[in-house]
Amino acid sequence: MIPILDTHQHLIYPEQWPYSWTRNIPQLAGQPFRYDDYLQAITGTGIAGSLFMETTPDDPHWLAEAHFVDQLSRQRGSLIRGLIANCRPEDKEGFPKFLESMRSDRIVGLRRILHAEPDEISQPAHFVENLRRLEKLELTFDLCVLPRQIPLAIRLAWECPNVQFILDHCGVPDIELVRQLAQLPNVACKISGVLAYCQPGKANAAAVRPFVEHCLNVFGWDRVVWGSDWPVVQMTSTLRDWVAVSREIVSRESEANQRKLFHENAARIYAVKMVEINEPATST
Repeated sequence: MIPILDTHQHLIYPEQWPYSWTRNIPQLAGQPFRYDDYLQAITGTGIAGSLFMETTPDDPHWLAEAHFVDQLSRQRGSLIRGLIANCRPEDKEGFPKFLESMRSDRIVGLRRILHAEPDEISQPAHFVENLRRLEKLELTFDLCVLPRQIPLAIRLAWECPNVQFILDHCGVPDIELVRQLAQLPNVACKISGVLAYCQPGKANAAAVRPFVEHCLNVFGWDRVVWGSDWPVVQMTSTLRDWVAVSREIVSRESEANQRKLFHENAARIYAVKMVEINEPATST
């Protein structure tokens, strides 16, 4: 079994912070999804390491979340190899100070969710200027956008050519616009999240194969990474099902390409300092 580095692991600790975005999602609302729960969810999947993806607790708790998971990742035996932290590039004066406060060898990237914000939030020149600061720090930026917002993502990636961007969830997905975004060499694509957009009872390989294969084709095997989107994946499926679907879709590809998708590209793109992935993780 080819091991997996999961690049999109959420954690929810409702006893610490509120997560308003989960209120209208019955599978998530008010429920904890802690690190130990994740270990149970990945049993038998081949997931051997993870990158924590910010889970957008309500303001002002997103900064505390990053510090909390940073410490969690330092516990002996932790599978968390790095953090993709929340940020506010629209804060012209505060963003540089934020970057100074987030100096940690576990912070490998940043994300500002754009799909839940007005399009205008990313338009000011200082938003782009702040993203350009990530180049010097060798930090990535994950793009989480609606299909109609992909032109915004194209503009950001075009204006920050030396910053590594990762498009989350296959672009949610808009095939033609994703093709345009893939033409920019500083953008990679995360094969994640697509099962959550399926109709109930239809979250299967047949439903998502066209979108996954399209992203693999237009980005190529050197610019794709895999993410579980746990626990959001549980809206229509399970993490184990998504792993099985992903492995089925690429089962006829060479082992070299499968290794690129499931862990090698992620370790390179996110510059993860991690032990060698050899054996699938098990829960304890």
